[in-house]
Amino acid sequence: MRRVGVVGAAGKMGTAAVAAVLAAEDLELAAVVTRDDTLQLPGVIRSATIEALDADAVDVLVDLTIAAVARRSIRWACEHGIDAVIGTSGLTDEDLVEASGALLTSRILVVPNFSIGAVLLSRFAAQAARYFESVEVIELHHDHKRDAPSGTSIATARALAEARRASGMPEVTDPTATETLPGSRGAVGPGGIRVHSVRLPGLLAHQEVHFGSPGEGLVLRHDSYDRSSFMHGLVLALERIDRIEGLQVGLEHVLGE
Repeated sequence: MRRVGVVGAAGKMGTAAVAAVLAAEDLELAAVVTRDDTLQLPGVIRSATIEALDADAVDVLVDLTIAAVARRSIRWACEHGIDAVIGTSGLTDEDLVEASGALLTSRILVVPNFSIGAVLLSRFAAQAARYFESVEVIELHHDHKRDAPSGTSIATARALAEARRASGMPEVTDPTATETLPGSRGAVGPGGIRVHSVRLPGLLAHQEVHFGSPGEGLVLRHDSYDRSSFMHGLVLALERIDRIEGLQVGLEHVLGE
């Protein structure tokens, strides 16, 4: 039985994660990290900060907060040799390099999206990337999301760029000469791939990958309508964290083929 600590347990994702861990046969909810003192779980340790948590109480940590808190969780996990699953957007490449350098015995899995459907979309898109002249990514999220573009869309653009590069294709170029409204063409991501962010009430988490070649196009889309869509992947990540070594990015590292 793997003992789990949930950082951000009172948040929307954290609340769902607590319920998922409690329901999982091979996991035990051992601790929660939250400043919300109304969250009372019998037999579960509650800590206001990650620094105050007893490292002997947990085997694996899951952080579902914001980047500033996740950086502290990663640092704490590395210092105490605790495995961690990080499901927080907004971490930079520099954050990942720093975390890799701090690793001793911990395993850190950074997961931009726990939805298995979203992981499969990225895999299918990478397969299609070698056959189309150009590609762009559109991610759509609820209006309370703090960062843009999403970690999922960046990971997708990175996978697309790597697939194109492996096939000998050039970086995507944009013939647009003038932006009537600055920024209208979106952000330039890995491999020159444009990434566009939409923020609207009523949405949760959605992504489209648009491919184009002369005379044809292909659109791949994934939708998460409820946070329950993330829980199967989250539980798998916690149960299979020992399948990875060091720091890895992406749920696909514990899904297998």
